[in-house]
Amino acid sequence: MNNQELQARKVKAIARGQGNMYPVYVDRALNSELWDVEGKRYIDFGTGIAVCNTGHSHPKVIAAVKGQLEKFSHTCVMVNPYEVAVELAEKLTVIAPGDSEKKAIFVSTGAEAVENCVKIARAHTGRRGVIAFNGGFHGRTNLTMALTGKISPYKHLFGPFPGDIFHAPFPMACHDVSVKESLKAIENLFKVDIAPSDVAAIIVEPVQGEGGFYQAPAEFLQALRALCDEHGIVLIADEIQTGFARTGKMFAFEYANVEPDLITMAKGIAGGFPISAVVGKSEIMDAPLPGGLGGTYGGSPVACAAALAVLDVIEEENLVVRSAQVGELFNQRLTALQTKHPKLIGEVRNLGSMIAIELVKDGDMEQPNAELTQGIIAKAAEYGLVLLACGFYGNVIRFLPALTISDELANEGLDKFEQLFDSIA
Repeated sequence: MNNQELQARKVKAIARGQGNMYPVYVDRALNSELWDVEGKRYIDFGTGIAVCNTGHSHPKVIAAVKGQLEKFSHTCVMVNPYEVAVELAEKLTVIAPGDSEKKAIFVSTGAEAVENCVKIARAHTGRRGVIAFNGGFHGRTNLTMALTGKISPYKHLFGPFPGDIFHAPFPMACHDVSVKESLKAIENLFKVDIAPSDVAAIIVEPVQGEGGFYQAPAEFLQALRALCDEHGIVLIADEIQTGFARTGKMFAFEYANVEPDLITMAKGIAGGFPISAVVGKSEIMDAPLPGGLGGTYGGSPVACAAALAVLDVIEEENLVVRSAQVGELFNQRLTALQTKHPKLIGEVRNLGSMIAIELVKDGDMEQPNAELTQGIIAKAAEYGLVLLACGFYGNVIRFLPALTISDELANEGLDKFEQLFDSIA
């Protein structure tokens, strides 16, 4: 069975809304490489959207999963719990930013983690409103779509959405949105749309993911912390894409030296096994009554075992430091490419191994070049690459390499990317 035949079967059997970026069907994967059903090799610069931070098929993760499967695969942590879930919760509460006493819950997806944060914040405060940011992405469920600050493709055709959700501009210096402007917009919401005494939570990504890999300035996160403290608002850190060493810290909020009240964790948590978590201050986490939080598959014992192995790999292979090194390598190579194409690459940015280039027209950051972006994505497979796009205007190429990638393989992939870029530019 080849890629074309499988794509024909997929189109017939799976709804078009669950599309696929590449008609490339994976047969096997190892660390930072994929091989399709036709035997072609690809260098993976997407890692399943920042999921396989420890690389595909890490032997320690495989061994942990096999060991757990030989014992049992499911009992439901809300019925008959198990030690691997307790151990994972203990470890996550230790590595989460800040010194406050913390607790955790487990669910299955990033969107579930976000929804549970909102539930917990509302239970704790007795309030209704939630403030999010333009360009933010928080999931595809009804509530998380409302929080997401981008219409197409995430919200188009899917309304109506829950009320009591409000948006403010996200600061990004390269697009002339200052920290002062963002904070002023929140104060304006307090005057026009909802009193601060009615706001349960503010949710923010320390680096916007789907929004374009814009980093929240430290002073902005610090100001949000002060604002939330002033008004009794719960500060939620959406670390779903930024967590587990992706940014050169275990969690990106550490750069601002800010402790959030609640943290969402998913993606890189378990090397590809579906699990997510909410970790937060104990007095806030305990606001819901018993039975108010949970789910049938939340805290799967197999996924918990995988997550414990991932944490071991991050520590043993020093992947926090390695993330920064990989990011610097990409930054240097992509900055050289920007020098070669200054009218097309408006900015190169990275925080650890969250790396992006923003494509523009005539060197103008206010002229997004979505056409070039889509052209590069469309041809990536021809060059043996897996690449992802993002951005409010669809004009950002993002790089999310495995933190275990070698310099040799990273440079090989970047050589291919340069050839691809030159062929279209």
